[in-house]
Amino acid sequence: MAPRRPRAAGAIPKLVERAASHPAEPGELYAALDLGTNSCRMLIARPKGDQFQVVDSFSKAVQLGQGLEASGRLSRSSMARTVQALQICRRKIETHGVKRMRLVATEACRRAGNARDFIRYVRRETGLPLEIIPPEEEARLAVISCASLVNPRSEQVLVVDIGGGSTELVWIDISKVPPPDRPRSIMRLSGGFDQPEGEIPQARVVDWISVPLGVATLKDQFGDVEDDAARFALMSWFFEEKLADFTPYASGTPQEGFQVIGTSGTVTTVAACHLNLKRYDRNRVDGLTMTSTEIDAVIRSFLMLGPEGRRADPRIGRDRHTLIMSGAAILQALMRVWPTDKMSVADRGLREGLLYAQMAEDGVIEEMKPIEGEMK
Repeated sequence: MAPRRPRAAGAIPKLVERAASHPAEPGELYAALDLGTNSCRMLIARPKGDQFQVVDSFSKAVQLGQGLEASGRLSRSSMARTVQALQICRRKIETHGVKRMRLVATEACRRAGNARDFIRYVRRETGLPLEIIPPEEEARLAVISCASLVNPRSEQVLVVDIGGGSTELVWIDISKVPPPDRPRSIMRLSGGFDQPEGEIPQARVVDWISVPLGVATLKDQFGDVEDDAARFALMSWFFEEKLADFTPYASGTPQEGFQVIGTSGTVTTVAACHLNLKRYDRNRVDGLTMTSTEIDAVIRSFLMLGPEGRRADPRIGRDRHTLIMSGAAILQALMRVWPTDKMSVADRGLREGLLYAQMAEDGVIEEMKPIEGEMK
C-alpha cells in the first residue's frame, strides 16, 4: 500500500460545457490526457468563465496493463496499441493548434519495469511529452475534479477515484468551515494538502491513500476463480482488507454530514444502469445521488445477468463488461465500511482535474461558485 503524503488540490466547475468538435483559434485551448491501466482518454477545452468548454475528446480502451500483473512489464502488443491511440491524440492536438497541455500516465506505468523505455518510445513515435505522475498527485487531481460537487451541508467528504490499476481515496474535514463556504474551501487546498492553520477556518485533509488495486488489477488477481458470484465476493472482501487502516469511524452507522463522491467508469455505469438509460446522458449522471440500496440493486442485477448477459447488455458497454464486476466489488466494499448510505456520482476525473489545474495556474478561469441547495 502506498505511503500517504499530502500534495496540492483545487476545484473544478460543476458544469463542464461541451461544444461540437472543430478546430478553434490557436492559443486559447488546453489539452489533458489520462493514460491509465485500461484506457487512454483526452480532452481539449477552452476556459469559459468559471467553467470550461470541451471542443474535442478521445477515449479508447488500450489495455496497457494487460499481462503486467504476471510479468511486471508492459507487453509489446499493449504498448503498440497504446501508441496507435496516442497518434490519434497527437493529430487532434495538432489540428486544434493546442500549445498548453499535460499528458500523464498512472498506475500501469508506475509499476512496469520498462516504463521509462515506454515513455521514450511514445516520444519517439508521437512526439508527445507523456509523464508518469505519483499516486499522491493522482489523488490531488481527483479532488480537483470533484470539488464542486461538495454539498454545503457536508462536514466530512471522501473522494474516491476507482481507476484501472489503483484506487485513490482522499478524506477531507470541512466541519469548521461555514456551510456556504465549504465547496469553495476545498479550492483553497490548491497550495497543497498540508495547509497551515490560519485565522480563517479551512478544509483539512485528514488522510489519503492509494490502493494498488483497480478494476483491471483486481480482476487479474482473481482470474482463476471460475464461479462468478464467488469471484465477486472474494474481490470485494480482498479490497476491504486493504482499507483496514483507512476507516475513520468504528461505527458503521450512517452519519449526518458525511458525503462520499465517487468518480470512475464503474460509478457512472452503475448510475446509468440505475437510471435505466438507453443512451448515456452525462447531464443526468453527473451530480446524481445514489443510496447504498440502489447501488446494491444494480450490482445484484449484474450478478444475475452473468458474464454472457453483461457482455450483451448495452448499458454496460463492450469496453467495460469484463471489468464491471471488479469495479462493483470495490464500490460495494467502500459503501460497506464507510459511515454513509449515499454516494454522489461524478462524471469527471483526472482529465478535468488536469485542465482546471492548468487554467487556474494561468489565471484564465474564475473561481468556482458554491452549490446552492440541500443534500439529497
